[in-house]
Amino acid sequence: MTDRNEVRSRLDEEGIEFLLVQFVDIHGTAKVKMVPVSSLDDAIDEGAGFAGAAVWGLGQGPHSHDMLARVDLDSYTRLPWLPNTVRFAADLFVDGQSYPFCARTNLKRVLADVRERGYVFNVGMEPEHFLVTRKEDGSIEVWNPDDVDALSKPCYDFRSMAPAMDYLQELTTSLNELGWGVYQTDHEDGNGQYEINFDYADALTTADRVTFFKMATSQMAKKYGAIATHMPKPFSDRTGSGLHVHFHLADAQSGEGVFEDRNDSRGLECSPLAYHFVGGVLKHARALCAVTSPTVNCYKRLKLGVGLYSSRSGYTWTPAFITYGDNNRTQMIRTAGPGHFEDRTVSAGCNPYMALAAYVAAGMDGIENQLDPGDPNLENMYERPLVAVQEQGIRILPQSLQESLEELRDDEVIKAALGPVADEFIELKAAEWNTYDGQVTSWELNEYLTRF
Repeated sequence: MTDRNEVRSRLDEEGIEFLLVQFVDIHGTAKVKMVPVSSLDDAIDEGAGFAGAAVWGLGQGPHSHDMLARVDLDSYTRLPWLPNTVRFAADLFVDGQSYPFCARTNLKRVLADVRERGYVFNVGMEPEHFLVTRKEDGSIEVWNPDDVDALSKPCYDFRSMAPAMDYLQELTTSLNELGWGVYQTDHEDGNGQYEINFDYADALTTADRVTFFKMATSQMAKKYGAIATHMPKPFSDRTGSGLHVHFHLADAQSGEGVFEDRNDSRGLECSPLAYHFVGGVLKHARALCAVTSPTVNCYKRLKLGVGLYSSRSGYTWTPAFITYGDNNRTQMIRTAGPGHFEDRTVSAGCNPYMALAAYVAAGMDGIENQLDPGDPNLENMYERPLVAVQEQGIRILPQSLQESLEELRDDEVIKAALGPVADEFIELKAAEWNTYDGQVTSWELNEYLTRF
């Protein structure tokens, strides 16, 4: 635990004048109150007060007592774009009591249970995002100042990435000054799409960093005339944005990973414990999807099919089947190294605190019940006919938010991992689906207006 006197000295040494007390709503959107540095003690002991009913998914009404966001000193993060300001991630309290509807508090609860069972959940998340601009009619287009980012396969392309290098280098340098260990950056599969990879950490730290990353991209992109969007599928004909999750469990005492086994008879160099964890994730995958892909738009990314109707590049790069395999990106979970798994289905639009709480709960259920995921799937799932996949008994991820919510309603393990916010989450997301489903789109007008 960081000492407040150490923090006070650091604030003084770095010339900090303001603090952002930051929390999230049910969507994972960053919310803040700004306080002068002189109010540090109040931010620690009492918290920055606000009306909970003004924020989505906090279980309060206009009559509710004040909500207070108390800073976590370990989350000290200086704003690269505003150097006189520091962000602290905060936990929510009401009437002096920890508030269970807080997504960050709930993740800490779930992780404490994991630790009691002897483990630490370590996670790396890969945030993909697009740079776009808005046109006068409100529609968007790819940020493309040099008019060169137009290839059907722009992934890793130098000329396509070159206009964004100033933005990407500023972002990389800033995050590395914060100690994040950014180790590579690239142009992704969609025009105007980029990915920043930084070191893994414990799940709470990673969720805090992903939240801050979205804050940072939104502010830095403005300098270059762009909007940074983490919307999962902003363009119907381009690859969507994921938040790929790399994960393993470590021993809580030694810190050593417990997923690796060089004598693995299945050939992936993973331990029985690791396979049980994966078995739990696969068992709960359809309900888990409601939390890891929690918007209507997420399911435009998870759609079956890999042809040019889904992406100009020819591939969606997003598995839709509930499988695991070796180092094979067509599987939901690929084995990226000994004892190292990556789930490629998680959406850029998720709340990382809720997603990781649900994810580790699914895995721990697999360990508790020693669930066997079966042998790894080594096939190219993009080439398998749907009928053949179904005949093999392989399940498909939900193809709409409505479908995933139906699964979540019946999954007690995932609902328990979300804590008391589960019912409100389901209600809010059901309303989102109903609102979307009731829209009359321009496609429908073009298709049907004069057909009959």
